[in-house]
Amino acid sequence: MDVTECVTLRVPEIIQLSIKGLATNMNRRELLRKSAMLAVAAGVPAVLVLDGCSDRGQSQAGKLERPDRAADSPSPLPPPGSGSLPVAFVISKAAEVLDFCGPLEVFAAASTKDGKPLFAPYMVASTMEPVVVGGGMRVLPDHTFKTAPAPKVIVIPAQTGETPEMIDWIRSASKTTDLTMPVCTGAFVLAKTGLLNGKSATTHHGGYYRLEANFPEIHLKRGARFVEDGNIASAGGISSGIDLALRLVERYAGREQALEVADLMEYQGKGWLNPNSNEAYSKLPPFTEEHPVCPVCLMRGDRSIKASYKGKTCYFCSEDEKDFFEKHTDVFDRFLAEDAARKSGSSD
Repeated sequence: MDVTECVTLRVPEIIQLSIKGLATNMNRRELLRKSAMLAVAAGVPAVLVLDGCSDRGQSQAGKLERPDRAADSPSPLPPPGSGSLPVAFVISKAAEVLDFCGPLEVFAAASTKDGKPLFAPYMVASTMEPVVVGGGMRVLPDHTFKTAPAPKVIVIPAQTGETPEMIDWIRSASKTTDLTMPVCTGAFVLAKTGLLNGKSATTHHGGYYRLEANFPEIHLKRGARFVEDGNIASAGGISSGIDLALRLVERYAGREQALEVADLMEYQGKGWLNPNSNEAYSKLPPFTEEHPVCPVCLMRGDRSIKASYKGKTCYFCSEDEKDFFEKHTDVFDRFLAEDAARKSGSSD
């Protein structure tokens, strides 16, 4: 069998990932835009197991730079008394691969003080049929929403296959989780459950505008790498999920274990030590003809698709984004006001 047709990885139980049809997958820009517009989710299976993770991490940990303290002190969570903590990855079609595989790698490498796996990840979907995720990879779910065990952690990546059954399952299962964590525009999926109402959250910076407009009950935090609010913690775009996962390892098993996992992965990012480390995305970019940026998704605008607003010419990547902007200029005004207030505060 050709390697491009099937890739088999070792997991708590053998999981097969079939890779095929790469050309048919939508590009990342379309995924981010469509997942923010449609707000979706579903299921798949895969848990990478690295033999000897614990020992390797301990032998290399001394080489890591150890910060004296994080930007804040995360609240600890009780480690499992016995066994491992079940982690549900809710995935549907076109799920952003790093959104779930990044946290998956972190959780697969984490161990308890006695060297046992800290987490027991599984993939859950509407059916047991293969799910085509980002890049054309096919993943076989471990469970359906009817058979999945009760999770202590739920991970919700960006995707485009949400169903009412999925929304109901997330809403119900989150009642007993230690943490439910949407990554990237997975925040839109969780928002549909109503569980984010009245809470603070973040998402991919290209989804800020739509999250603010579609879910005004949520307190959007621009520029946050991740946001923790009760038993919900949302990560920013894509790679931010790795940082939130490391943060969770620290909450369960302590700073040393999180550092060992980061070292094992050769992960040099420090975002998990500072929830506000996405500061680069806290303010709007300049909107000029020389640098046409769509104010809705913050991606490259088309100079032929434009609108005038309060003496400023705005460019958009599509007619849909232009129409959305014109219906929700109040969001643009709030962002501009926040930026002005931030600039004023920094100059005092």
